[in-house]
Formats: sequence, C-alpha cells, structure tokens
Amino acid sequence: MELSYSSLLVALVFFVLISLQILFYKHRSLFSGTNLPPGTIGFPIMGETFQFLSAGWKGQPQSFVLDRMNKFSADCFKTSILGAPMAVFCGPAGNKFLFSNEDKLVKAWWPDSTKKVFASTVDQVTEAKRMRKLIPQFLKTEALVNYVGIMDSIAQRHLDIDWKSKDQVTVYPLVERYTFWVACRLFVSMEDLNHINRLAGPFRHLASGVFSVPINLPGTPYNRGIKASALIREELITIVKQRKRDLTENKCLQVGGKDILTHMLTAADDDGQYMGEFEIADKIMGLLVGGHDTASTAITNIVKFLAEYPNALELVCKGKSKPKGERLKWDDVQKMKYSWNVACEVMRIAPPLQGAFREAIHDFNYAGFKVPKGWKLYWNANTTHLDPKYFPEPEKFNPSRFEGKGPEPFTYVPFGGGPRMCPGKEYARLEILVFMHNLLTRFKWEKLIPKEKIVSNPMPIPENGLPVRLFAI
Repeated sequence: MELSYSSLLVALVFFVLISLQILFYKHRSLFSGTNLPPGTIGFPIMGETFQFLSAGWKGQPQSFVLDRMNKFSADCFKTSILGAPMAVFCGPAGNKFLFSNEDKLVKAWWPDSTKKVFASTVDQVTEAKRMRKLIPQFLKTEALVNYVGIMDSIAQRHLDIDWKSKDQVTVYPLVERYTFWVACRLFVSMEDLNHINRLAGPFRHLASGVFSVPINLPGTPYNRGIKASALIREELITIVKQRKRDLTENKCLQVGGKDILTHMLTAADDDGQYMGEFEIADKIMGLLVGGHDTASTAITNIVKFLAEYPNALELVCKGKSKPKGERLKWDDVQKMKYSWNVACEVMRIAPPLQGAFREAIHDFNYAGFKVPKGWKLYWNANTTHLDPKYFPEPEKFNPSRFEGKGPEPFTYVPFGGGPRMCPGKEYARLEILVFMHNLLTRFKWEKLIPKEKIVSNPMPIPENGLPVRLFAI
C-alpha cells in the first residue's frame, strides 16, 4: 500500500512537471520568430499582467511602459498581457501608425473579459464599425448646442442635492453621480433620479469588471462585473421594451424621440437588419460606461489639481463667463479657454484612458521589427505625455502648454488621434466645463489628505476618492 501511494505521488509530480513544460513551451512558441521586437514575456497565461496592473495600483502606471522603453526600445517592445502576445507601440510615430492603419493593418481588440460582460459582442470589428456610424450624429455641433442647457440644469440640481449644506464631501463618487445622470438623460431620456441612482451602483462594478483579470470566482472584480452586467441588462431591456411601445403609439417625440435609444430601435444596418432588444441593451450599457467613467476621472483630478495650484484656480475663476445662477449657453462654454487648458493639462498628467488595444490583421514591419498577424498591440499615452522632448518639464503642472498651436500632432492623445479620435471628445469637453463652472461659482475647497496620490485601477483617481472640505461662496 505504501508503495502504491509513493508510485501515485511520483506519477502526479511527473504529470505536473510535464504539464508545466508543455505550458512553458506553448507560451514560448507564441513568441517564436525572427526579428521580433525585444522585450520580456513573463510566465505562461499571466505573462506580465500583474506587473502591468500593479504599476497602476502603486500610483506609477507609466513605469511599466517607460522602464521597458529605456531597457529595450523607445519605438516598440514585446510583452504578454492578459494571456496574449503583445507589441507596445511608443511615441508619436507609434500613435500615428496605429491610429492611421485601422482596418488596414490593425483592428479593434478588447480583452476576453469584455465578452462575458457584454455578452452580445461577437465580432469586435463589426461592433466597432457599427458604433462609429451610430454615435457621431448625436455628437454633432447642432446636438451639442442643445446639450449645454441640460448639462447645466443637471449640474445645478446635483450640487443642490449632494454638495449644498455639506462641510465635507468625497469628490469622486459624487462626480460619478453627475456624469451618470447626464449620460442617462441624454442617451435614454431617463428622468427619474431614483431610477438613475439604482443603476449607478451596479455600473461601478461593471466598469471595474471590464478591465479586470478574467478570474470568475466569487468576490473577484470580474465576477462582480458579470453579475452587474446581467442586472443592468435586465433593467435596460425593460426600458427598451417600453420605448418600443412608445414608438408604436407615436409617443416618441414626448419620450426621448431623438435620443440614441430611439435611433437604435429604428435604424437598420446595411443588410436591412434591426438590432434586437438584448443587443441594444448591451450597446446602451457600453455607452453609459464610456459616457461617464472617463469624464468622472477627469473632473475629479481637475478638482484635485485646482486645490493644489491656487494660481491656476484664480485664472480659471477670472475666466468664468456667467455669474452664479445664470443659465449657461453654448457661446458661454466656448469662452472658457483657460479652463479647458487646465483640463487638458490634468489629462496630460493623468490621462483618464491610459491607452487602448488593437490586433494585427496582417504580418507587418514597424521600426525595423516584425509584428506577426494575430499579435495584440497597445499604445499608451504616457509614452508621449511624460516625454520632455514634447512637454518640457513634464512633471510640472503648466496649462499654458495648450495655448497657441498647442502640442505637436500625436503627442497629446487622451482622446486618441487622427481618424480614430474619440467621437465623444466634444461631449466630454462640455460636460467637464459645465461642471467646473457651476462648482467654481458656488464653492471653494481644500484637500483633507494633502499628499493623496493618484492610483490607477483601472482609471487614475485619487487613492481615497479625494475628500475635501467645502466653503460655500
């Protein structure tokens, strides 16, 4: 019996060793080939995912990329993130190459974690093309002009409800409420604040799950994200069904007649097919995440930097185009040039979107290296935002960088660039400036944690959500 147990143990150890050897071999084979970009690939499955994520958790998200640029190549290096062989493109030339070769050499790619969170997403390329056709018409100047009054009204009501008569607040969760409220109102014409607040909680878990390590165990961000997506999808399908009934009863002009939801229900694709309720719910869910997450991050960090740089705060206040209580109009927002310079400088130092992924659809050469078909590709804003060649003294907060002609092309990329510029850039600009104006006409503030650092998980936000002491004006 003792011999049998010993034999079983030896066989088990042998099996584990062989399995590990096969795993390492397969991992290495993904990176086989001549003249590949230099770099390291880490361990099987995880690769360098932990190092990539932990840099952000420590408040130094740029270190993962910048360290490897210095060690391997300032143009392009290889790594392995989220289980995929990956080439990281660096500098303005790398940004321009990826932005300009969409659907030629590269295509959109998202980690597998998105497929369970957004269950209707099958063909990422088709999805990306469809959304690029759908969104711009809702972000044209004519539409944005009408959004200013709605955003202004929501900002004033939000400050009355969540900030007024408070001595202390934590900025980030409150700003999330404002941006989510705006997104719900403009995308699906949702007016009931109680309904909006019920959805807001699950959306926080959803956003964390999308960008998490895809480990589906109870309590993990990924698991919470999947559960949140199911809950939100069910709620949104109910809204979609009600809107369909409104459309059949000709109530569309009274109930969000021109919003994105109505358009999704009434617009056919090139083959004459209409989206189903499940698919529409997923699309709206994605838009609501994108429509409030990055803006919440940017606004919170703007509040932080204005507390730290009183000279910038003074200049922003001088540039206010309307006194307290008066309604903002489109022309008023266009006058807030210095305020937008401040916002741009904050997004240079702490870009809400650190970077994005692509996939090579053909073998191609770049910077003297071969990038194989199927490899995942990544660009990161910090490769230019923190480079003194493009931004002298990059660690210094200096909004004047954005006066005149501003930065060189493809060096400032919080919204992407070229043909792949984020269609929501102007929407985000309005949302940020409207909130800044309303906050500055009603409050002054000071940080309660003087040296609170910014950490990325995945968005770069103050570690404790930015608690501040308020002083009503």
